[in-house]
Amino acid sequence: MKFLVDAQLPVRLARFLQISGYDAIHTRDLPQQNATLDAEINTISIQQNRIVITKDVDFVNSFLTIQQPYKLLLITTGNIKNSELESLFNANFQSLVELFEQHSYIEMSRDTIIVHQ
Repeated sequence: MKFLVDAQLPVRLARFLQISGYDAIHTRDLPQQNATLDAEINTISIQQNRIVITKDVDFVNSFLTIQQPYKLLLITTGNIKNSELESLFNANFQSLVELFEQHSYIEMSRDTIIVHQ
């Protein structure tokens, strides 16, 4: 399972995923870094089968209308400390991995995981 962490989320999240044994990149790892356009992120996601992790609702619109990116994890925690976000991922990541085996669009808040059909 591969991931692409969007610009509004910390590089620390991509590094956490890497340490957990997953192929993860952050937009800062891309040539245009955090200025990478959403369309380019979608293209990379499709070409490399990467799940986009984002807070950006524009990706929801794109996913629902043109089925891009490949798969989507929308983070709806509002403002959250990096350490709290990492704890949230640590507590829920195995469930997310299992859900992404069968689903393409998942939303995670501070206390809920929602699978969108």
